[in-house]
Amino acid sequence: MVSEPLQIPEADGARSRGGRRNARAGIWTWPVIAVAGYRLSDDLSGGLIVSLLVFSPWAFGTTQPWAIQCMNFVGYALGVLLLFKWFCRRTGGCQPADWDHFSPRSGTFSRRQSPAVRELKRLLAGLTVAVLAECLVSALNAAAVYHPETRVFHYQAHWEWLPHSFDRDRTWSCFWKYLGLAGTFWAVSDWLMGLSPAEELDLADATPAPALRGTRLPDRWRTLLWVLAVNGAILGIEGILQRESGTDKLLFVLQPRMNQGGESQFGPYAYRSNAAQYFNLLWPLTLGFWLALRRAGQAATRIHFWLLACAAIMAACPIISTSRAGALISLGMLVVLLVWVLARPPVSGVPTESSGASREPVGLLALFALFTLLLGGCLGWHALAPRLHQIGSGFEGRENIYTSAEPMAGDYPLYGTGPGTFATVYQLYRISDETFWPEQLHDDWLETRITFGWLGFALLLAALAGTALRSFMPGGVRGHRHLVVGAWVALAGCLVHARFDYPFQIHSTLLLFLVICALLLNLGRHTAASSSGRQ
Repeated sequence: MVSEPLQIPEADGARSRGGRRNARAGIWTWPVIAVAGYRLSDDLSGGLIVSLLVFSPWAFGTTQPWAIQCMNFVGYALGVLLLFKWFCRRTGGCQPADWDHFSPRSGTFSRRQSPAVRELKRLLAGLTVAVLAECLVSALNAAAVYHPETRVFHYQAHWEWLPHSFDRDRTWSCFWKYLGLAGTFWAVSDWLMGLSPAEELDLADATPAPALRGTRLPDRWRTLLWVLAVNGAILGIEGILQRESGTDKLLFVLQPRMNQGGESQFGPYAYRSNAAQYFNLLWPLTLGFWLALRRAGQAATRIHFWLLACAAIMAACPIISTSRAGALISLGMLVVLLVWVLARPPVSGVPTESSGASREPVGLLALFALFTLLLGGCLGWHALAPRLHQIGSGFEGRENIYTSAEPMAGDYPLYGTGPGTFATVYQLYRISDETFWPEQLHDDWLETRITFGWLGFALLLAALAGTALRSFMPGGVRGHRHLVVGAWVALAGCLVHARFDYPFQIHSTLLLFLVICALLLNLGRHTAASSSGRQ
């Protein structure tokens, strides 16, 4: 018999003297209120997280100010709810069972959280605060206020030994956006490790159900991943229909100011490459999810084959969108994942991977690859092929922008020009007024170094490295190595794409990137216990 998922300290006076007045008064003690508030906050967090992930790509990729503000407010709400949950845990006696305290050997939540994991999460929290602090100080200590209507910089006194911005308003916008994203990231990470109502009921059973024995992904993980997969597939189908119809309106309702031709758009994204970046983040994660279900023996039902179909539709979308980098990266990730699955030896003790059944995933993966290539080739190759022949000339044009932007990083090496200020400051480095003036650099690695400086750039790289280290530590949700690999292939593809484009300047793409990082932050290493179904 395992402990209850949420321990509620007995209210003082509720049973003393046997009096009804004391019993009624005990109902309103802080521990009881804290438990009720914790449960309500946790449920609200889950609803907001799911709504956020569904809304983000459909709101025209969250590229418009109104959409970004909506996402910011939801991020703030998630952050407040997370702080309240933390306060309840610290002061109200709430001790919710979570997967960081799950023991795979006993099937109970009796183990302590790994000290290494605890310190890593504290380090990542500190890095989050440090990045936000650099944005905040840069805005408060602004070196200039830029007036876009007159293109005039109004310089002002500031401390040069502190981070400072050359466009105060844009840096403030970045700070509020990153604050909302930080709240969302940590709220997702915390919510995923909680138990669903069904899993809480299983805690009262002397023989824990498969969910508690670690033979499958927890309920909240499966809910989140299913929502992402189905929403992404519907988004892909809409983008395909929009492209085939020949319309030049996003979602058939709005014509953007930039890229007004339908061939440059895809789905709700005014720039086809942004759409390809989003799908390339999502489909490897979905494929890894499907493989994790198969590994746990849960993919035998027909509905799970629809999950594979969702991944195939999304994998074909970068090709259909005619984004050159998107198509090449999608094909590269497909090859990497196929090689990974085929090269891995079968895991002992897993019925779905034994004898003749072990050949079934190979056939299904071959069918997945064939369907992806046929769908993408039939609907997108005729327009993509000519663009691939011109890929060299397109890259040469961007190299000219990179050459003009490189001195910016050299002039402001430590603190940069301020988050969000690239377009503002770049005009000072143009050779003439006729020189192209881009809003984004089409190289997020260099743009981040220009705007955040080496200090902010190092903080962001350290946070990404810390997320990678989590997969080698004990605790958390363990053993789903295919999901881990699928998630890292998705992140790696996005990081490669960031060398030639600007995925991290698009809110919906950056949000999905952070959600995948939150998943990885709670996926532990593969162990022998997990191989035998005891995860």
